[in-house]
Amino acid sequence: MADDKPSYRLLTGEDSYAFCQRVSDALKEGYILYGSPAATFDSNSNRVIVAQAVIRPEK
Repeated sequence: MADDKPSYRLLTGEDSYAFCQRVSDALKEGYILYGSPAATFDSNSNRVIVAQAVIRPEK
């Protein structure tokens, strides 16, 4: 894993296949899940927004 990657990332977006793929890609890059996912409903756009934190494990 390149050292220029942040040690913490908060991935956010619409609850969709694309969001799940972004989380999966981060895991493939060596990140691990940190905490529980969060979800909220955006009534203005009528969609569910989700968030998942990921961290790089200690070396």
